[in-house]
Amino acid sequence: MRRTALVAGAARGVGALAARRLAAAAWDVVAVDTDEDGLAATALRSPNTHVRTCDITDPANVADILGVTGAVHRLVIAPPPSAAAPEPVLDEVMRGAFLGPAGLVRTALPGMLERGAGEVIVIVPSGASPAAGAASAAARAYVEALAAEQRGRGVAFRFASPPAGMPDRLVLDAIDRSLARPGEVRVAPGGTPGPLRLALRRPRGARASAPPR
Repeated sequence: MRRTALVAGAARGVGALAARRLAAAAWDVVAVDTDEDGLAATALRSPNTHVRTCDITDPANVADILGVTGAVHRLVIAPPPSAAAPEPVLDEVMRGAFLGPAGLVRTALPGMLERGAGEVIVIVPSGASPAAGAASAAARAYVEALAAEQRGRGVAFRFASPPAGMPDRLVLDAIDRSLARPGEVRVAPGGTPGPLRLALRRPRGARASAPPR
């Protein structure tokens, strides 16, 4: 059976690379973003990549997309980095990096739970501003809470918050490796300094990220 992936934020950056990698691995990929030209570039010469213009902060858009895809096997959400200067507006950053992704996860998750299998991957840039940091922390807490709530039901949750300048391929490589380790929720992308890896790694004894018993 062909596997279906929904990749949000697929017009550029790590989202575009995730969509291309999955398509090359013979997944059916639905790539969504608000940037039509970027989506076209992502899907170039990839017959199993299907593009849809979608604003994931709009619940109606999200419902329309899931109505087309049905239950997906992997959900990848990679919102773009927030503006570096001037200080981005908190409401806008939270909507793009937390509320939108959370709404998409909430809409896609029931289909995975019904099937008893699926993968939810949320990649939020760490950012340098307080607003970006708050959005990243909120998204991480949400993913961890879902992982704890749905433990043992067949859905894997992964969250990564790579620093600026981290190569996209390293982020995705680290996520792919983590999927072989049951129970891991937070991912420390390879190639980062030791202190950052420790900051992103699951703390010892953390209940939300513990493997199913």
